[in-house]
Amino acid sequence: MTALLNLVDVIKDYGSEAGTFRALHGVSLDVRAGEFMAIMGPSGSGKSTLMNIIGCLDTPTTGSYRFEGTDTATLSESALAKLRNAGIGFVFQQFNLLPRLSALANVALPMVYSGVSARDRATRAQVLLESVGLGDKPKSRPSQLSGGQQQRVAVARSLANDPQLLLADEPTGALDTKTGVEVLALFRALNADKGVTVVIVTHDPEVARATNRVVRIQDGRVFYDGPPTEAALYGHAEPEVTA
Repeated sequence: MTALLNLVDVIKDYGSEAGTFRALHGVSLDVRAGEFMAIMGPSGSGKSTLMNIIGCLDTPTTGSYRFEGTDTATLSESALAKLRNAGIGFVFQQFNLLPRLSALANVALPMVYSGVSARDRATRAQVLLESVGLGDKPKSRPSQLSGGQQQRVAVARSLANDPQLLLADEPTGALDTKTGVEVLALFRALNADKGVTVVIVTHDPEVARATNRVVRIQDGRVFYDGPPTEAALYGHAEPEVTA
């Protein structure tokens, strides 16, 4: 597998009246195309900051981040927006669906900004709804769907522009256990059957257990990078970087 994204010595500082806070301390990380992995860490560990940089929602203070070989620091704001819309699909804990739009319209929305015709948007959105088991719900609004169904719509929306990377932030956090397992199975199927690169940001060991690789962040540094062993999942592993 080739590297889809590459971070080298990434430092992220935030300034305030109290001084400078360093959220990331020289993080280096490769994510290869076709991987199914989790980024873990407790609150305040830096995992959300790392997620925002990977998703091009934030930029490093120093260090480099390359996506498909392109240094993101060289991209204009419009180019970064295009990368976020077309190259990266986002799934969030709270679904972030527009309540007044149907499931079909929510899924089709990212394609509006990519210049896809209305007819093609509707056709592809329907196909994506079918791929997540909601082909019979195109006209349903979010309020008419269960939490698990809303998250499935969100997953379908994240795939609208056929992204290279699916970045999921605590995607099962608002779901009951059974529904969470179903959503994780959906991510695994997308990875195994469609070759979608999936990165899940989570604090939940059971979510990370479903992946093939765990990167544990602690105090803004990569503490562990390897398979989802019990020690790694529960934070007891010795520091190890294998990627």
